[in-house]
Amino acid sequence: MVSYFYFQRMNQVLLDPGTWEEYFEAFIDGKVGWVSWFDHVKGWWEKKDRYQVLFLFYEDIKKDPKHEIQKVAQFMGKNLDETVLDKIVQETSFEKMKENPMTNHSTVSKSIRVQSISPFMRKGTVGDWKNHFTVAQNEKFDEKYRKKMEGITINFCLEL
Repeated sequence: MVSYFYFQRMNQVLLDPGTWEEYFEAFIDGKVGWVSWFDHVKGWWEKKDRYQVLFLFYEDIKKDPKHEIQKVAQFMGKNLDETVLDKIVQETSFEKMKENPMTNHSTVSKSIRVQSISPFMRKGTVGDWKNHFTVAQNEKFDEKYRKKMEGITINFCLEL
């Protein structure tokens, strides 16, 4: 939710998300661009056993990037040697990608994305939500999550 908030703030093609408090309420109610996050995640999770769907979590990538890259390669039916794997780990680190105009969107027109509002590659840290959510918001989110995601066995890591 925090990442979407900052992305929507800098993306001039999307509606202004308003304040964090306004965005939080809109997000919880599924009234954001695209579709409700809960419905989106639940829908794909329910399809994972019928179709070839690979779930990756940013937290897992931060914790063990090599393992997660191997997971992607295996999912694609590829076998990577150690040298290639190590190079991919190096080139896809948050720090490296934040410097790369091909991934940091710094070359995108300011009429589309205003990086001075919020860079596309913002922090790359796990658990930053704790700097945004109030205790009441956290409780409200948890309650909505319990209701909307009932029966879903997906486990999110909220901090490392």
